[in-house]
Amino acid sequence: MNYSKQEFERLFKDSYPHMYRMAFSMVENADDAKDVVHQVFAQIWRRKPQVADDSTHGYLLAATRNQCLHTLHSRQLQRQMENELRQDIVATENEERKVLLQQLQQVIDNNLTEQDRRVLSLHYDEEMTYEETATVLGISASAVNKHITRSLEKIRKTLHIAK
Repeated sequence: MNYSKQEFERLFKDSYPHMYRMAFSMVENADDAKDVVHQVFAQIWRRKPQVADDSTHGYLLAATRNQCLHTLHSRQLQRQMENELRQDIVATENEERKVLLQQLQQVIDNNLTEQDRRVLSLHYDEEMTYEETATVLGISASAVNKHITRSLEKIRKTLHIAK
């Protein structure tokens, strides 16, 4: 293979379309296929391998195939790393949520009255409206509102949560 600038440019122009089609069929992405072909030519220019003129075409296709396999492998590794990172984030979020719920339960158990706990339980756990909660407890909807407002304020202050 001749490495004069003119010969290399001619080789690039003559071989690029065929190499690109092969790369695209393997990596199934136009930008990646272009990158593959450019990487092959950049490596050839840097390394200047000794290839017989009658073997140049086969050499370029083999180099393109190998670079495609490398690109596909890199993609697979990147996906695996992204999945592992997502799983780590989810696990961390779940653990943080669990700790926060434990802290919340402690605040409710230690800082709220029995009536406050019943109002919160009916409204949030049983998903009752203020009116339904008031009916069950035999108090007014206004009293339910006051219990909830006061309870949430105590919880925010104890857990240092800004409004």
